[in-house]
Amino acid sequence: MSVFDEQREELERHEFMMGVERGRLAVALDLLTDALIMVGQHGVYCASTRNPNKPALDLQAVLGGMNGAKELIQSVMEELRKDRDQGAGTRD
Repeated sequence: MSVFDEQREELERHEFMMGVERGRLAVALDLLTDALIMVGQHGVYCASTRNPNKPALDLQAVLGGMNGAKELIQSVMEELRKDRDQGAGTRD
């Protein structure tokens, strides 16, 4: 099943409030956040043998990649917001 089917209601709500691009990015950000929470919880049970206060190295890599993806999505949303605000300011 496609993410467009699975997240239909969330996509419709966010796309209505924010526009298609920003709405889809917002849902992607929510999905990443949920996945980060699950991986973080899993990390509690799969602690590193070298450092029990940190998750295993493979989970650290996954968490790092997901956090990086979140940062990229947030930066795109910010750029879209700036473009929208600049466009609104030049119409007056």
